Amino acid sequence: DTVLKTAVPNLFVVPANNDLVGIDSILASDQNKPFKLRDAITALVGQQRAREPDTHFTYVLIDCPPSLNLLTLNAMSASHAVIVPVQCEFFALEGISQLKDSIEQIRATLNPSLEIQGVVLTMHDARVSLSREVAENVRAFFGAKVYDTMIPRNTRIAEAPSHGKPILLYDYDCAGSQAYMRLATEIMERERRYKAA
Repeated sequence: DTVLKTAVPNLFVVPANNDLVGIDSILASDQNKPFKLRDAITALVGQQRAREPDTHFTYVLIDCPPSLNLLTLNAMSASHAVIVPVQCEFFALEGISQLKDSIEQIRATLNPSLEIQGVVLTMHDARVSLSREVAENVRAFFGAKVYDTMIPRNTRIAEAPSHGKPILLYDYDCAGSQAYMRLATEIMERERRYKAA
């Protein structure tokens, strides 16, 4: 099975595996390369519904590598919107304008409905001036697209993957978990406003 249930009700995961090694070279020769992921998601959703007819997917989230390769191109071709995480660190600002240009290119050629839904500032530390500067610059560049919620630099977030758990199951009460809960609420609110407009 490709679609795995998790400990969180109504949350399913399709994990990456070693089959993705060399995927760029495989996709490079494929005529339908920008749409392979879109087609695979459509097929997976159909298969899951056939097995469990009551299954309904409200959101499909695709976690991309921080590079603009064929996997990321496929993800953006398959998506309605992107949420851009930006670490509040020195090199974070370097790729932002390139990413924005890439999204505009994809809109023009492959996926006219692709939007930047939001930008989330991560690894934020209000005590560090660089962190505050990066947040300020990102807000100046993206304006209202930047979510109010910032994900703090948090040891518990860093520890959770080594325990095989998402942060909300690892330590629900830590600052990182609470920030992610606020972010989820903010994302859903923005989505509701977008659909209502």
